[in-house]
Amino acid sequence: MSDLAIRAVGLGKRYRIGTQVRYKSLRDSIMNGFRAPLRAVAGLMRGFRPRGRAPEADILWALRNVDFEIRQGEAVGIIGRNGAGKSTLLKVLAQVTEPTEGYAEVHGRLGSLLEVGVGFHPELTGRENIYLNGALLGMRKAEIDRNFDEIVAFAEVEKFLDTPVKHYSSGMYVRLGFAVAAHLETEILFVDEVLAVGDVAFQEKCLGRMKHAASGGRTVVFVSHNLLAIQALCQRALLLDHGSVVAEGRPAAVISDYLQNVRITTTEIVYEDPAEAPGNQLVRLRRGAVQPLSGAKSACITVQTPLLIEFEVWNFKAGLRFACGFNLYNEYGVHVFSTGTVDFDSHPAALIRFAGEIPGDLLNRGMHRIEFFVMLSESEIPLVCPDLLAFEVADSLILRGGYYGEWPGAVRPGIRWTTTVLQELAKKPVILGG
Repeated sequence: MSDLAIRAVGLGKRYRIGTQVRYKSLRDSIMNGFRAPLRAVAGLMRGFRPRGRAPEADILWALRNVDFEIRQGEAVGIIGRNGAGKSTLLKVLAQVTEPTEGYAEVHGRLGSLLEVGVGFHPELTGRENIYLNGALLGMRKAEIDRNFDEIVAFAEVEKFLDTPVKHYSSGMYVRLGFAVAAHLETEILFVDEVLAVGDVAFQEKCLGRMKHAASGGRTVVFVSHNLLAIQALCQRALLLDHGSVVAEGRPAAVISDYLQNVRITTTEIVYEDPAEAPGNQLVRLRRGAVQPLSGAKSACITVQTPLLIEFEVWNFKAGLRFACGFNLYNEYGVHVFSTGTVDFDSHPAALIRFAGEIPGDLLNRGMHRIEFFVMLSESEIPLVCPDLLAFEVADSLILRGGYYGEWPGAVRPGIRWTTTVLQELAKKPVILGG
């Protein structure tokens, strides 16, 4: 057991839906002590009828009966659908929140990047927050000094080092947060899906750093929807579903199980009642749909099929300027592309339809997910609908010819090729061994 880094036994986390935890003051505790005998007498008079107990329907188990072990130096990926309990599990392991039942053991000094900017004080500068975050991780000043220059270079915030972090963009926040957690001398590193905030180059740099950390004997627990990154980084993976571990083993096998279970298509979703639709007092989504550009809605979508993407939005404020669009992801969590209306046009108070087309001979085979968003400005996004639509693109035997292997890549564009004979070579005898 000396090489054990993390152990979870019967771990469970329960939430009461629609209730808010009220933190008691000393006065509340004293008054409750005086009132307890009176409540007991009242209970006898009511015949012990229970009061104040939340109905079972109002209880949500984010985690339930979770058991696993992680050895020192292992890189373990955690995958699953949205709401499966991945982030909750990391927060329990990092002691950000307490479990409702069971327990978790973490042996070693811990560094975690669970949310953008966690552990940062907005009024302090980037320089001050490096030392503050390091101190929260249990580091001595000498350790932070030793790694300071490398942290700053990795985060690429040299020009803003003495600027309060409240003025940082989300990308700068996550770069600095990851740099601190990854470079300080912790023995265990937790990383949640916050890497999605960075650009492609930063994500590649982060994955390289995590590989370096794992190869150096540090334990890495990585939560991500990017299944290719899980395969590249981790020696083992856990699959969570409805708060429970349903598969565990080599990443390729666990990812295969996951993909078999997520092949559920949602090509149209409609919200008839604005009160139940996602959004806020400004805009709400009424409908989203993906279908073949021509032909029946139920027609099979292949790699050659042009697609029509439609979104209907209630705009409740006349003259509101906004743009909308969507992000497209493949089944491995790879961000294939983003698109949307370019200008922030003024719109009337009305139900508005936005439509776009995806040309045929572009997407590769497999499941694809659409994330819809509305933007009021480059930094203000009042509506985001992850995994709003899901559709499967089938292969086309016509295009394959005599090739039957896997066709790699996030896209599969239909590029026209031409073959031209420029000049025939003179026929000469082939001299062997001469």
